[in-house]
Order: sequence, then C-alpha cells, then structure tokens
Amino acid sequence: MDPAEAQAMLDVEVAYSPAPRQVDRVSLTLPVGSTVAQALQASGLLARHGLALDDTLSVGVWMKARPLDTVLRPNDRVEVWRPLTVDPKEARCQRYRKQKVDKVG
Repeated sequence: MDPAEAQAMLDVEVAYSPAPRQVDRVSLTLPVGSTVAQALQASGLLARHGLALDDTLSVGVWMKARPLDTVLRPNDRVEVWRPLTVDPKEARCQRYRKQKVDKVG
C-alpha cells in the first residue's frame, strides 16, 4: 500500500459485551470518512449477536453516546451497549444487602 492509500484509511475498534465479563472486539481498517453505522456493519458484530442497526441500538464512541451517522476518527472505539436490566443504584443496594447477610451468616 502506497503512502497516499495509507493516509486515506483509519484504524478503529468495535466492541460489544453480550454478557458480563465477555467482550467481543473487532479491529477494522476503514476509509477516512466512515461512520459509526458503517463500522458496525463492517465488524459483523451485529449479525453475530442478532442485533439490528436501528434506533433501538445504543452506541457510543469512547463511552459517549453518539448517533449512527457520526464520522469516525483514527483509533476510535465504537461501543454497542446492552440495555440495563437493573437500575445501577438498585444493583448497588442489592450487593450491599448480600454482603451484609454474608458477614452475619
């Protein structure tokens, strides 16, 4: 690849966690000007995990929510987020209660 071609490409990573402590990551080289949606399609993660590229999909770049038409920059990390099953505050309360019971019992 000549230098002009190398400058017209960018490296990105797409990540999805299908379950706690599991991460499916794909590194890609895409043309400059590629969007979040294009990276998701090229990664194959959506098809592999049965996800649809629509408005219900929660995505971000480096932990900040971004729309699917966001243009990517070199070394961006596109993240697909699962819906929350438990409110984070409630989850902390549940862990605290369990920890308290474990110490007593």
